[in-house]
Amino acid sequence: MTSRPVTALLLVDVINSFFRPGDPNYYPQADQVLEPIRQLLDKARASGTLVVHTAERHREGIYDFEWAKLPVHHIEGDDTIDFVEGFGPLPGEPVVHKRRYSAFYATDMALMLREQNVSRLVIVGVKTNCCIRATVQDAFAGGFEPVVVREATNSNRPHLEEASLEDIWRYFGQVVPLSEGLELLA
Repeated sequence: MTSRPVTALLLVDVINSFFRPGDPNYYPQADQVLEPIRQLLDKARASGTLVVHTAERHREGIYDFEWAKLPVHHIEGDDTIDFVEGFGPLPGEPVVHKRRYSAFYATDMALMLREQNVSRLVIVGVKTNCCIRATVQDAFAGGFEPVVVREATNSNRPHLEEASLEDIWRYFGQVVPLSEGLELLA
Protein backbone atom coordinates (compact mmCIF):
# COMPACT_ATOMS: atom_id res chain seq x y z
CA MET A 1 0.00 0.00 0.00
CA THR A 2 1.38 3.40 -0.94
CA SER A 3 1.12 6.39 1.33
CA ARG A 4 -1.01 9.39 0.42
CA PRO A 5 1.01 12.19 -1.21
CA VAL A 6 1.69 15.25 0.90
CA THR A 7 0.17 18.21 -0.93
CA ALA A 8 0.94 21.92 -0.80
CA LEU A 9 -0.87 24.86 -2.37
CA LEU A 10 1.40 27.15 -4.41
CA LEU A 11 0.17 30.66 -5.26
CA VAL A 12 2.11 32.17 -8.15
CA ASP A 13 2.27 35.97 -8.55
CA VAL A 14 -0.97 36.90 -6.82
CA ILE A 15 0.40 40.43 -6.63
CA ASN A 16 -0.96 43.88 -7.48
CA SER A 17 0.94 44.14 -10.75
CA PHE A 18 -1.39 41.64 -12.44
CA PHE A 19 -4.64 42.49 -10.67
CA ARG A 20 -4.73 46.25 -10.13
CA PRO A 21 -5.90 48.36 -13.09
CA GLY A 22 -3.14 50.61 -14.35
CA ASP A 23 -0.30 48.44 -13.03
CA PRO A 24 2.29 47.16 -15.52
CA ASN A 25 1.05 43.59 -15.96
CA TYR A 26 -2.67 44.12 -15.38
CA TYR A 27 -5.17 42.47 -17.69
CA PRO A 28 -8.92 42.39 -17.00
CA GLN A 29 -9.27 38.59 -17.16
CA ALA A 30 -6.87 38.17 -14.23
CA ASP A 31 -9.64 39.02 -11.77
CA GLN A 32 -11.52 35.86 -12.79
CA VAL A 33 -9.02 33.67 -10.91
CA LEU A 34 -9.30 35.43 -7.54
CA GLU A 35 -12.50 33.76 -6.32
CA PRO A 36 -11.33 30.21 -7.21
CA ILE A 37 -7.95 30.96 -5.60
CA ARG A 38 -9.76 32.29 -2.51
CA GLN A 39 -11.72 29.02 -2.22
CA LEU A 40 -8.57 26.92 -2.57
CA LEU A 41 -6.67 29.11 -0.10
CA ASP A 42 -9.48 28.87 2.46
CA LYS A 43 -9.65 25.07 2.06
CA ALA A 44 -5.88 24.67 2.39
CA ARG A 45 -5.73 26.84 5.50
CA ALA A 46 -8.70 25.08 7.10
CA SER A 47 -7.14 21.66 6.52
CA GLY A 48 -3.63 22.63 7.64
CA THR A 49 -2.18 22.16 4.15
CA LEU A 50 1.08 24.02 3.55
CA VAL A 51 0.48 27.24 1.59
CA VAL A 52 3.44 28.71 -0.28
CA HIS A 53 3.41 32.15 -1.88
CA THR A 54 5.76 33.06 -4.66
CA ALA A 55 6.27 36.41 -6.33
CA GLU A 56 8.66 37.89 -8.81
CA ARG A 57 11.07 40.51 -7.44
CA HIS A 58 13.91 42.47 -9.05
CA ARG A 59 16.54 44.67 -7.42
CA GLU A 60 16.42 48.43 -7.83
CA GLY A 61 19.27 49.82 -9.90
CA ILE A 62 20.59 46.39 -10.87
CA TYR A 63 20.21 45.23 -14.48
CA ASP A 64 18.29 42.00 -14.95
CA PHE A 65 18.66 39.83 -18.04
CA GLU A 66 14.86 39.44 -18.20
CA TRP A 67 14.56 43.07 -19.24
CA ALA A 68 15.93 42.23 -22.68
CA LYS A 69 12.46 40.75 -23.32
CA LEU A 70 10.24 42.71 -20.94
CA PRO A 71 10.05 46.25 -19.60
CA VAL A 72 11.48 46.92 -16.14
CA HIS A 73 8.98 45.58 -13.59
CA HIS A 74 8.50 44.21 -10.06
CA ILE A 75 11.21 46.30 -8.43
CA GLU A 76 11.73 45.79 -4.69
CA GLY A 77 10.01 48.55 -2.74
CA ASP A 78 7.38 49.25 -5.40
CA ASP A 79 3.79 48.56 -4.33
CA THR A 80 3.12 46.65 -7.56
CA ILE A 81 4.87 43.68 -5.92
CA ASP A 82 2.62 43.68 -2.85
CA PHE A 83 0.27 40.73 -2.53
CA VAL A 84 -3.33 41.35 -3.56
CA GLU A 85 -5.28 42.35 -0.46
CA GLY A 86 -6.56 39.25 1.31
CA PHE A 87 -4.15 36.91 -0.50
CA GLY A 88 -0.93 37.61 1.37
CA PRO A 89 0.84 35.10 3.57
CA LEU A 90 -0.27 34.35 7.10
CA PRO A 91 2.34 33.60 9.79
CA GLY A 92 3.99 30.29 8.96
CA GLU A 93 3.26 30.50 5.22
CA PRO A 94 6.55 30.80 3.37
CA VAL A 95 7.21 33.30 0.60
CA VAL A 96 9.65 32.42 -2.17
CA HIS A 97 10.88 35.34 -4.26
CA LYS A 98 11.84 34.55 -7.83
CA ARG A 99 13.62 36.51 -10.54
CA ARG A 100 12.46 34.39 -13.44
CA TYR A 101 9.16 32.86 -14.45
CA SER A 102 9.62 29.58 -12.59
CA ALA A 103 9.20 29.46 -8.83
CA PHE A 104 11.90 26.77 -8.81
CA TYR A 105 14.66 28.34 -10.87
CA ALA A 106 17.46 29.74 -8.65
CA THR A 107 15.27 29.58 -5.50
CA ASP A 108 15.13 27.24 -2.52
CA MET A 109 11.59 26.08 -3.41
CA ALA A 110 12.46 22.41 -4.04
CA LEU A 111 14.59 22.16 -0.89
CA MET A 112 11.89 23.73 1.27
CA LEU A 113 9.17 21.46 -0.16
CA ARG A 114 11.29 18.31 0.28
CA GLU A 115 11.99 19.23 3.89
CA GLN A 116 8.20 19.32 4.39
CA ASN A 117 7.82 15.94 2.60
CA VAL A 118 5.67 17.55 -0.10
CA SER A 119 5.34 15.51 -3.26
CA ARG A 120 2.28 17.09 -4.92
CA LEU A 121 1.68 20.77 -5.69
CA VAL A 122 -1.64 22.38 -6.43
CA ILE A 123 -0.51 25.37 -8.51
CA VAL A 124 -2.61 28.49 -9.07
CA GLY A 125 -2.07 32.09 -10.15
CA VAL A 126 -1.00 33.95 -13.26
CA LYS A 127 -0.10 33.74 -16.12
CA THR A 128 -0.79 30.26 -17.46
CA ASN A 129 1.53 30.48 -20.47
CA CYS A 130 4.42 32.02 -18.59
CA CYS A 131 4.99 31.68 -14.84
CA ILE A 132 2.52 28.83 -14.30
CA ARG A 133 3.87 26.75 -17.17
CA ALA A 134 7.51 27.37 -16.20
CA THR A 135 6.79 26.49 -12.57
CA VAL A 136 4.91 23.33 -13.55
CA GLN A 137 7.68 22.20 -15.88
CA ASP A 138 10.37 22.71 -13.24
CA ALA A 139 8.22 21.04 -10.56
CA PHE A 140 7.87 18.00 -12.79
CA ALA A 141 11.60 18.00 -13.61
CA GLY A 142 12.30 18.08 -9.86
CA GLY A 143 10.14 15.05 -9.11
CA PHE A 144 7.02 16.81 -7.84
CA GLU A 145 3.51 16.05 -9.09
CA PRO A 146 2.07 19.34 -10.39
CA VAL A 147 -1.69 19.88 -10.46
CA VAL A 148 -3.10 23.02 -12.07
CA VAL A 149 -6.62 24.08 -11.17
CA ARG A 150 -8.25 25.21 -14.42
CA GLU A 151 -10.40 28.00 -12.98
CA ALA A 152 -7.53 29.35 -10.87
CA THR A 153 -5.19 30.35 -13.69
CA ASN A 154 -5.51 32.34 -16.89
CA SER A 155 -3.71 34.61 -19.32
CA ASN A 156 -4.26 37.63 -21.49
CA ARG A 157 -3.29 35.42 -24.42
CA PRO A 158 -6.09 32.78 -24.55
CA HIS A 159 -4.58 30.75 -27.40
CA LEU A 160 -1.31 30.40 -25.47
CA GLU A 161 -3.23 29.64 -22.26
CA GLU A 162 -5.04 26.73 -23.92
CA ALA A 163 -1.87 25.42 -25.57
CA SER A 164 -0.03 25.61 -22.25
CA LEU A 165 -2.78 23.75 -20.40
CA GLU A 166 -2.75 21.06 -23.09
CA ASP A 167 1.02 20.69 -22.75
CA ILE A 168 0.80 20.59 -18.96
CA TRP A 169 -1.84 17.85 -19.11
CA ARG A 170 -0.01 15.88 -21.79
CA TYR A 171 3.58 16.10 -20.51
CA PHE A 172 3.96 17.43 -16.97
CA GLY A 173 1.01 16.95 -14.65
CA GLN A 174 -2.70 17.31 -14.28
CA VAL A 175 -5.20 20.02 -15.12
CA VAL A 176 -8.26 19.63 -12.90
CA PRO A 177 -11.51 21.48 -12.22
CA LEU A 178 -11.92 23.56 -9.07
CA SER A 179 -13.95 20.83 -7.35
CA GLU A 180 -11.09 18.35 -7.72
CA GLY A 181 -8.53 20.91 -6.57
CA LEU A 182 -10.59 21.51 -3.43
CA GLU A 183 -10.71 17.76 -2.77
CA LEU A 184 -6.92 17.51 -3.03
CA LEU A 185 -6.58 20.17 -0.31
CA ALA A 186 -9.15 18.63 2.10
